[in-house]
Amino acid sequence: MISQAIQWTCETNSKTARVSLWARIGWFSLFQMNLLAMTLMASFVFAQSEVEQRLDARRAFGYLEEICKLGSRPSASEGMTQQQELIVEHFTKLKANVSFQEFDTPHPKKGTPVRMRNLIVSWHPQAKERVLLCCHYDTRPFPDRDPFRPKGTFIGANDGASGVALFMEMGHSLPKLNPTYGVDMVFFDGEEFIFERDGGKYFLGSEYFSQQYRDRPPAHRYVCGVLVDMIGDKNLSIPQEKNSLKFAPELTRSIWETARALGIKEFVAKPKIEINDDHIPLNEIAKIPTTDLIDFDYPAWHTTKDKPSECSGTSLVKVARVLLTWLEQVPKEVGR
Repeated sequence: MISQAIQWTCETNSKTARVSLWARIGWFSLFQMNLLAMTLMASFVFAQSEVEQRLDARRAFGYLEEICKLGSRPSASEGMTQQQELIVEHFTKLKANVSFQEFDTPHPKKGTPVRMRNLIVSWHPQAKERVLLCCHYDTRPFPDRDPFRPKGTFIGANDGASGVALFMEMGHSLPKLNPTYGVDMVFFDGEEFIFERDGGKYFLGSEYFSQQYRDRPPAHRYVCGVLVDMIGDKNLSIPQEKNSLKFAPELTRSIWETARALGIKEFVAKPKIEINDDHIPLNEIAKIPTTDLIDFDYPAWHTTKDKPSECSGTSLVKVARVLLTWLEQVPKEVGR
């Protein structure tokens, strides 16, 4: 009995030691996991704080106002030429590569050639895999949905200037960013060189860009694209656009997930509208999976009321935060 008791005690102590050892290992692993999680979270917060420090809502809104002071900016107009000079000067000072992609198109009314100029701003040009950020920078010739002045002056603060102002503001952050891929900003001309309220050919610049990418492939490859349109609304709300979910579901969801993680509630993770926009040629012709960030719930659309007073620098910066954060963590599956 004494020997059995001693044996039982030894076995029990051995089991207790083993349990204690595994408990310590378990607690240590849990501690490591928690430490890793806290480290990753701290890195994320630190990265976000750096992005936020470089973004300035007042400066972003100032860019929008500066563009709108040029007046109407239809393709090949004096206002467009002045805007091009402004954009080239801005991004050249920020050390980006700036170039034009030019082509001619017949004037919808006169039939004479009109020179179109897509403007391309490249960051980290050595990267062979790239992300395309794009907007249109022409304005509709007339505010044809204005009930009182359909032939008045169309400033296009949200529908035209907001995308340009957004990219100008993002330009302050991109040189210091570590994006997953190289980044090209493309400002499409001729998105709405339209002289009839319900008719005409849209998306001239994005269609030409897509055809050239398909027919004369460059040395680089676009993994995916993000189009922004009318994202300066002071009452911003960006739902998921249905064509974007059709052509680029993983890409679209990844951007809204980034917004959710940042607590930016203006990105509404629900499908709401189906829009034909510059992302259609990019998806269908160039085969670049592209999503459209657009707030189409905008009463001043195509009217004389589309002025800076209807827009907000805060809205521009919120979109900038989402895109800059997303650029540093683009999921691999978005380009499939």
